[in-house]
Amino acid sequence: MPYMIFEDNYRQKGLRRKLVEQLRKKGIHDVNVLNAINTVPRHLFLDTAFEEWAYKDNAFPIDCEQTISQPYTVAFQTQLLEVKEGDKILEIGLGSGYQACVLYELKAKVYSIERHKTLHDKTSTRLKTIGYSAIRTFYGDGYLGLPRQAPFDKILITASVKETPTTLLAQLKINGLMVYPHGDHKDTQIMTRIIKRNENDFQQEAFGQFRFVPMLKGKE
Repeated sequence: MPYMIFEDNYRQKGLRRKLVEQLRKKGIHDVNVLNAINTVPRHLFLDTAFEEWAYKDNAFPIDCEQTISQPYTVAFQTQLLEVKEGDKILEIGLGSGYQACVLYELKAKVYSIERHKTLHDKTSTRLKTIGYSAIRTFYGDGYLGLPRQAPFDKILITASVKETPTTLLAQLKINGLMVYPHGDHKDTQIMTRIIKRNENDFQQEAFGQFRFVPMLKGKE
């Protein structure tokens, strides 16, 4: 765990352990993912008004009308990614930075894009302050990805998409994975995983219903 200057006390660590047990009972079986959730202090990613609820399995609002996903969703998406040490991962939707830190604790090289300038700047500063400066953050349009940094072993989209972004698939390595919520923004979406077998062959799998904010084009 990176050096942290903020308080992470015995009570907060105990609440994290209880959260991990909840996630285990809900079907999260990847020990490395559970250990990462147990390591990252989620209370540091919420406004102080929500700190008391940081270790409940709920989503909460953050800046720019975005949300920090519930821990189960973070763990579920991360488990589907099958992260290996050294994986180069592109995250679409930096948000609070919590998901990026979970990926980092799995020893991945994390690149994350955020379209909201205010949120990007605030989160980038937070990550540096709490010891996660190795996570590379970018202000930009998630639909465009990061072609200069491509290809990636894994891509994680943390907002719902109606159609699979082909631009992002092009930035994925052969046999790489992309995980994203697929479907109409007005209702629930299907958690989807694509495996890129070659440039023209993609294997698609479905993993249940979730609800995400929509992925929007352009920058704000």
